[in-house]
Amino acid sequence: MEQIIGIVLPVFGLIGIGYVVVWSGLLGEGTGEALADFVFAVAIPVLIFRTIAVADFSAAAPWRLWLPYFAAFAVNWVVGHLMIRSLFGRDHRTGLVAGVSAAYGNTVLVGVPLVIAAYGDDGAVAITLIIAVHLPIMMTASAVMIGRAERLDGVADGHVDAAGAAASVARNLATNPIIVGLAAGALWRLTGWPVGGVPGVLVERIAGVASTLALLALGMSLRKYGIRRNVPAGLALSAVKLMIMPALVFVMARYVVAMPPVWAKVAVVAAACPTGVNAYLVAARFRTGEALASNAVALSTGLAVLSTAFWLNVVAWL
Repeated sequence: MEQIIGIVLPVFGLIGIGYVVVWSGLLGEGTGEALADFVFAVAIPVLIFRTIAVADFSAAAPWRLWLPYFAAFAVNWVVGHLMIRSLFGRDHRTGLVAGVSAAYGNTVLVGVPLVIAAYGDDGAVAITLIIAVHLPIMMTASAVMIGRAERLDGVADGHVDAAGAAASVARNLATNPIIVGLAAGALWRLTGWPVGGVPGVLVERIAGVASTLALLALGMSLRKYGIRRNVPAGLALSAVKLMIMPALVFVMARYVVAMPPVWAKVAVVAAACPTGVNAYLVAARFRTGEALASNAVALSTGLAVLSTAFWLNVVAWL
């Protein structure tokens, strides 16, 4: 109960406030989009920059954190794909959308605020290390699988422009604000300079509001997605994302890969994050599966109020 009152309710309460503000008409959806742009382009990158620049990474090797998380990521992707293809009879492109929906969590807008609220700066280090690999893996895997799914569905020819796809992924990563924040923090860390003075104050001020603004922006964006068709499929993907992925990470963190307790807890909580909005972007790229992705984003975010409280109590055993 303490976890629910002290951590989960404030986090998801801010998401709810963001939703109500747009639903009530107090602010328009354009305001939410502008706030989301600021969060992605400025606030979260600055928070990540600060974490990378000043944090202590001597606790454990990053691979111990990445192995359980991304092994579960791969399993969930396959499970989501096969479930939608076999149980719901959808095509390969929708199967890819389902795979992304079941594996790719909202570690930026939900994971960062949740982990910082639960575990403070030590947790921020671990979630930053996950984000550093999370986005590149999703973008690369999606770029590779998109062409394959289109060919299997007969909507593209057999030619595969691997070099073009790789260049596109590289360009997107190089210009992504999250990746820029990671790279800038790493470079600053190499200099050995402190993050102080007026620049340090500005960094702290922006980083300090990043979590709150991220949650409000997510709530405001949920009004755009909403619940559409294919509700049973959306619920099935939400169950896979919120329960199977964190369970897999928990088992590996407890019995397979040794790591600091806080890192293990963060890995499980990050795995329990609801579906990220990039699942909808992949669906929009295909122009198919938009309702499925929208449902997965909206339903998993709503259900995460209960599931994150559950996993925060489970990881107390780690």
